[in-house]
Amino acid sequence: MNEKKLPLVVVFGRTNVGKSTLFNTLTEKKKALVSNIAGTTRDSNVGQVEWLGKKFEIIDTGGIMDDIQNASQKKLKQLLKDEKGKESLVNLKVQKQAISYISKADLILFLVDSKTGLLPQDKEMAELLKRIIPAKDRKKIMLTANKVDAQKISYDTAEFNKLGLGEPQMISAATGKGTGDLLDEVIKYLKKAKAFSRQSKKQEEKENIPVCILGKPNVGKSSLFNKLLGSEKVIVSDMPHTTREPNDMELSYKDKIITFIDTAGISKKGKQSKGLEKFGIEMSLKSLRRSNIALLVLDISQNITHQDARLVEEITKSGKSLMIIANKWDKIPEKNTKKYKDYIYGKLPFATWAPIQFASALTGSKVSQIMDMVIMLDEQRKIELGNSQLNRFLNKIVKIHKPTKGKGIKKPRIYELLQTGTNPPKFKVRIGSRDNLDNSYVRFIKNQLREKFGFLGSPIKINVANNPKIHGKAG
Repeated sequence: MNEKKLPLVVVFGRTNVGKSTLFNTLTEKKKALVSNIAGTTRDSNVGQVEWLGKKFEIIDTGGIMDDIQNASQKKLKQLLKDEKGKESLVNLKVQKQAISYISKADLILFLVDSKTGLLPQDKEMAELLKRIIPAKDRKKIMLTANKVDAQKISYDTAEFNKLGLGEPQMISAATGKGTGDLLDEVIKYLKKAKAFSRQSKKQEEKENIPVCILGKPNVGKSSLFNKLLGSEKVIVSDMPHTTREPNDMELSYKDKIITFIDTAGISKKGKQSKGLEKFGIEMSLKSLRRSNIALLVLDISQNITHQDARLVEEITKSGKSLMIIANKWDKIPEKNTKKYKDYIYGKLPFATWAPIQFASALTGSKVSQIMDMVIMLDEQRKIELGNSQLNRFLNKIVKIHKPTKGKGIKKPRIYELLQTGTNPPKFKVRIGSRDNLDNSYVRFIKNQLREKFGFLGSPIKINVANNPKIHGKAG
């Protein structure tokens, strides 16, 4: 399992200089949370930018706190080491993560605020960069002055020359002013540094499968996300709503590109939640719309609740394929999968078509099997059936169980079953103009389609249409 190699650009700077706004502008997606609350971005947002026919990965780093800005060289080396989760404080994890990205970056956009001018914190951040980046590599630091509006004159940014990082690129992330010129310079630098040489045409041609990870707070979504990626790409803690923003990460696996979208936990209060958590929940639902496959993470050591059922409802309504991840399987002493499958399907009877994977994000047990199942679900939602196949299928099932009427006095007759779409699968049942087909029979058709053709993990939509030209007898 290898991550797709794209040049890495990191947006770095003190709090409230507009890092998340710039990230959103360059990626053309409102993915990062933007607020005037210091430290809003705790995870590092990851996105892609395409400019002048070239692609690169961009990361909006979480804020690095004051105590780390003045860290000694020894302390920085400790932060760069993998301590395997010994440090549990969220802020320190953010700092460690940001510093790690800076070390790996092909280019760093060091963002400053032209409205507030040069602050002591900017100088401290510049010194921090110089301690992390060797002198020979400091050309990869591109000073960028944000919030330069139409009335601003270039000499207002001259004071930033004191940082010793060259002339600043002047932009307004909020309006987009100057961002095109900035991207021109970014591509120019990355070409000169030969950073695009790692990107092969074969990788670009691979099919992309967008996958959304959903679940209530504290069921282990971020831990699962990290195990799937093979390293700690997002911050994990026991505090509810630690992950407040969706994080996208692409993996290359079996000639496919799988884009995992880690999302904020959806709480009981839902859209009534206040503050940053509310925006995180709304983003989770938007992330669901961007995906084809949803992984619903359950804490199998806890009871399934109405919230879990509502999430399944949202996933099904959105036409997304569903896999249920029964996480924290390591906490179950008696590992009876049949017993727990019966329990899950008993609580979620409308999702018996969704496969269940028992796993432990903590130990990594069975996590690797999720990748193969994702590819299978992607294939299953794209199954396309011919008219002759469906005619034979229809003739067979009406003999097994004749169509049942809904409203009306006579039994309906089904004249035709057509597939009208894939990804997800959609069908149309044509009946007489005065006929009415009971919903139970529609469910019967869905179950028979699954039994005969598969469609594992995919919701099936069937539209029942009356044909005004047909007045046949009941079949």
